Amino acid sequence: MRKALVVGIDYYEHLSGLSGCVNDAHAVKSVLDRDSDGSVNFTVKLLTGTGPADLISRAELKEQIKALFEGECEIALLYFAGHGYIESTGGYLVSSDSHTGDDGLSIQDILTFSNSSPSQNKIIILDSCHSGVAGSSTISSSFSQLKEGTTILTASTADQYADEENDAGVFTTLFIDALNGAAGNLLGDVTPGSAYAHIDQSLGPWEQRPVFKTNVQNFVSLRKVQPPISLQELQQIVDFFPSPGYEFQLDPSFEPERQNEDPEIPEPDPINIIKFGVLQKYNRVNLLIPVDAPHMWHAAMESKACKLTVLGEHYRKLIEKGRI
Repeated sequence: MRKALVVGIDYYEHLSGLSGCVNDAHAVKSVLDRDSDGSVNFTVKLLTGTGPADLISRAELKEQIKALFEGECEIALLYFAGHGYIESTGGYLVSSDSHTGDDGLSIQDILTFSNSSPSQNKIIILDSCHSGVAGSSTISSSFSQLKEGTTILTASTADQYADEENDAGVFTTLFIDALNGAAGNLLGDVTPGSAYAHIDQSLGPWEQRPVFKTNVQNFVSLRKVQPPISLQELQQIVDFFPSPGYEFQLDPSFEPERQNEDPEIPEPDPINIIKFGVLQKYNRVNLLIPVDAPHMWHAAMESKACKLTVLGEHYRKLIEKGRI
């Protein structure tokens, strides 16, 4: 069982309002609900603060987060978009009824709920100002206090603001891109680490910097997306390359497209054409490269070889050991 609490607060009774947090919450719920093939992913509870008749109090926020981390499940995920606040005593998620910020819900309280949770994996994603303080020790900010199975991904560091553009959080926009496939691996899994890598790479050194903290021993997938290559084709890599450093020999019979008809060039072989199609897919996802040739077409027409990249050797080894 995988469950998620998704919170977005635009309306604040005593503080300046926001414009994109509720939109972000709806977008995150939509992408977490199901994997890209339509199968059920997370069971999501959505909380939004949109106005005086639809606000999220500190008491409700605390109760809902506490309930999220109660009970056993595979993943308990918290997403929050709204105001954040920080002072010497720590950081806070600001509720709709907050007056000053430090009367919001303490991030330390959230970590207490998370660290006492029986869930296998606890994931906390915060798109709020100063959210990078989450998980830092109350004794020293240079130390983290995360129980095993916990991952934190935040929009900015402890001393930064989280930006909005076009009524959406910059961080959340990139996070949703990651979940939609931009951060998927060759098996179609989007992990917290790959999502962070996508966001981190997309933001420049002068922009807000995302923060990633984790203490896990097992692989965690947030969402399944369409992989760039089928599992069956990926597993064939050990047939093409039976040993490390092996070079697969090509010749013109692998290439169906000819630029000039030459009677001395052998005709395309249907079986080799199928093999070459798989090899070209490997090349497109950086699993292999042609040897001494600029492109796979040249390698085939010039009877040269192709070999695995470091990434390709990594996947070959995983498949050889039966891990994929």
